[in-house]
Amino acid sequence: MANANLLAILAAAATGLLIGGLWYGPLFGKAWMAEHGFTQQQLRSVSMLKIYGLTFAFSVLSAVFLGHLLAFFDTSARATLMISVGIALGYIIPAIGTNYLFSRKSGKLFAIDAGYWLTFYAAMGSVFLLLGH
Repeated sequence: MANANLLAILAAAATGLLIGGLWYGPLFGKAWMAEHGFTQQQLRSVSMLKIYGLTFAFSVLSAVFLGHLLAFFDTSARATLMISVGIALGYIIPAIGTNYLFSRKSGKLFAIDAGYWLTFYAAMGSVFLLLGH
């Protein structure tokens, strides 16, 4: 892990959190809420500090492993983006797709969440390209 760029890791994690705020806020927030059957009142009744804090911790964990992987292979720009997006396409999206099939979640909700994870990993890969890995 010594070869990973800590600044890039934290920036990638923060970028993922920012994308989540936009994705599940103004971009797809209403559709996401409707697919889950959530109301504004229900969402206000939970600790947002806890949710955002844990979300950031999970984003840091994802960024640590992505940064370590990219640093280990010392990738080119093309390979960095292929690996980053490939993680979403090859691991994350099939995993949530399987969960959504068995829990009978809608295709619309799957598309919203799959699109988020694809964008999340593409953005993190882009941050590593800009700041180094």
